[in-house]
Amino acid sequence: MNGKKLRGVCIGAGYFSHFQYEAWQRIPEVEIVAFSNRDATRAQVITDKFGLRNCYPDFREMFDREQPDFVDIITPPPSHSELCAEASKRGIHIICQKPLAPTFAEAEAIVVDAAKADVRFMMHENFRFQPWHREIKRLIQEGAIGDRLHSLSFRTRTGDGWGEQAYIPRQPYFREYPRFLVYEMGGHFIDTFRYLAGEIRRVSAWLRRLNPVIKGEDCGLLVFEFENGAIGQWDANRYNEPVSGTNARYTFGELLVEGSGGGLRLHLDGGITLQKIAGEDQPVYYKHYPRGFAGDCVYTTQRHFIDRLQDGKPFETSGEDYLRTITVLDAAYRSAETHKTVEIPSLK
Repeated sequence: MNGKKLRGVCIGAGYFSHFQYEAWQRIPEVEIVAFSNRDATRAQVITDKFGLRNCYPDFREMFDREQPDFVDIITPPPSHSELCAEASKRGIHIICQKPLAPTFAEAEAIVVDAAKADVRFMMHENFRFQPWHREIKRLIQEGAIGDRLHSLSFRTRTGDGWGEQAYIPRQPYFREYPRFLVYEMGGHFIDTFRYLAGEIRRVSAWLRRLNPVIKGEDCGLLVFEFENGAIGQWDANRYNEPVSGTNARYTFGELLVEGSGGGLRLHLDGGITLQKIAGEDQPVYYKHYPRGFAGDCVYTTQRHFIDRLQDGKPFETSGEDYLRTITVLDAAYRSAETHKTVEIPSLK
């Protein structure tokens, strides 16, 4: 890039955007030159906290005046179609928060539109970039638990969705989602399971609503059959709480990965242990820090986006790859509705 910084702009000033603004400040090849938000109070918080004084109520005016290299879209899903279309029309590369859109058809249209405009498009799927998942993937690839993967089982209890005030402090719009647990959080786990174990060929799902004050499901059991023969399970609810004294939003639960040569366990504090067949549990030493969000995965995700913009290589979480994730997500809802296992179409 000849020492020239990439000019970035952001759209959004809600709860999660703070993690993204902070992470951009630690990427030396980037300068966030402006942001857009229509809520003056929220915009002022971003200005005060991050020193970003160039705020536009109209994102189109921001695009046209600032001529950015890329935009970080940090807004709720229904806004993404319009924002991405305007960015693509101007040749602005895009990193976008998930879920991408309320329906598969809308999400596909966004991805196709960006590709036609020769715009690089990446989903902000940050769970796979959490340091424990990167380390577990490395260990699997090195054969630490054998040459055949047997199963993955993740148990999630966040405890932020009980009572009359569920989700209000951080993300109150969660209460209005007609599809919630799988649509909002499940995509992260489907993507992470695919990252760790490969493509999914069948899914079975059981979904429930535990808190009557919200519209969508907040409890689910999803079972995945992978193309390599492994079985995956995500057992999650946002009503009940994790083990007392633990941070539910650090690892978002506990993971057990088993193979022909042993097993790996992810613990709530980010620790990983390895148990070989006929052996004892041994700690795996690797780096993870309670910085930012969930092991600083927002920074790692955005670092990946910039690295791939610079070297031209594919994004791990490209728009096309994300469509595969939401194909599985939609299949989970069909399974829950029909009480049947749903087949996932083969990759073309």
